[in-house]
Amino acid sequence: MSRINRAIALLSQDQPIYYASPSSVTYEGGIESAHTWADYLLVEMEHGVFNLTALDDFMRGLVAGGPTRSGHHTPPVIVTVPTDATNEAVMLANAWMVKQVLARGVHGILLCHARSPEAVRVFVESARFPFQKAGVGDSLGEGQRGAGGQGSAAITWGVSEEEYLQKADVWPLNPEGEIMLGLKIEDRHALANVDASLAVPGIAFAEWGPGDMGMSFGYPNQHDPPYAPEMEDARTTVLQACRENGVAFLNAVTADDVTSMIDEGVRVCGGPEAAANVGREYTRRTMP
Repeated sequence: MSRINRAIALLSQDQPIYYASPSSVTYEGGIESAHTWADYLLVEMEHGVFNLTALDDFMRGLVAGGPTRSGHHTPPVIVTVPTDATNEAVMLANAWMVKQVLARGVHGILLCHARSPEAVRVFVESARFPFQKAGVGDSLGEGQRGAGGQGSAAITWGVSEEEYLQKADVWPLNPEGEIMLGLKIEDRHALANVDASLAVPGIAFAEWGPGDMGMSFGYPNQHDPPYAPEMEDARTTVLQACRENGVAFLNAVTADDVTSMIDEGVRVCGGPEAAANVGREYTRRTMP
């Protein structure tokens, strides 16, 4: 395969991608998920248990159960971590989560409550090695990942340590990078800074997080449509900021609305396999 991360390969072709969550984050769950229908697997650790041992086991199970139907070593795995990006200090204090998760061999991280562009900058720096220089200067500081975690991650990716070190950088800032970083712009505070946050180099995708966005506006249970007018405005704002910054927009889809969502600009889709089947046929996709 020309790329390790199947999701990046598809987004590079302007093909929408579809994700699912594994049934269990265990070794056996990894074996079961190795042939998933989804383009990437989302491991939820924001509210779920932040269990790095279980994540390690899951990634080893993916390797044991692979390769995927598309011929990749494993499906891409993206993890939500329990820290919020409230401000720079909070992100600096919790940068260890980024390093620990990436050392397990995952292919991306989705950061919750991305309120501050300064916190987003620290997030990107925490995911990079210091010898990767793309974007370093006015917008980004030096990468903060250190030597030591590349060995186990390289095994998961099916490459040598040397190759892992070169490819474990953030895409699309580094066109050869294989790591996807995402943001949840999921409250009114994050919404106020969305343009600046998505302008930070190294962000691949973002979502508006309707459940938390609704709570932020005073609605305890507005995860699903129909949405209040201020929530519709919030979604439009995030979608427009994604367009302006070349960031893929994530939104929930169904088999009934996936084609209209794609036409609107959604490129990262959360929904059932039936929706993915409709969407893939609509965009004349060829990759399994």
